[in-house]
Amino acid sequence: MIDLNASVLVADDMMAMRKLIVNICKEIGFKNLEEAEDGAIGWKILEEKKQFGLIICDWNMPNLNGIDLLKKVRSDARFKSIPFIMVTAELESHQKTEAQQEGVTGHVPKPFTSDVFKQKLKALHLIA
Repeated sequence: MIDLNASVLVADDMMAMRKLIVNICKEIGFKNLEEAEDGAIGWKILEEKKQFGLIICDWNMPNLNGIDLLKKVRSDARFKSIPFIMVTAELESHQKTEAQQEGVTGHVPKPFTSDVFKQKLKALHLIA
């Protein structure tokens, strides 16, 4: 279970999707949310803040996509244990396999509802 006071990084190049995920996280009870427009900005935020309890990331983003951010996170001892949720509309079987091999915690297919997103986090034992 993730402490609801832990910081959550939400990385997605679509502002509407970031806002949706942030609002769902607020409904869950998370209080500290950081937003990134792409993986490169997400990585910069991670390096600056260093203390995160959860990363929620889109696959398809400019500059540094979700799978490359996942690889950077998992290869860095400071961040490798942070739960990492990949959200994407284009999750083909080879992408799912690649993400699993790189250590993704779970996937949430787009589009999703608030309830579906929360159920996925519960199923992964990240929230109560």
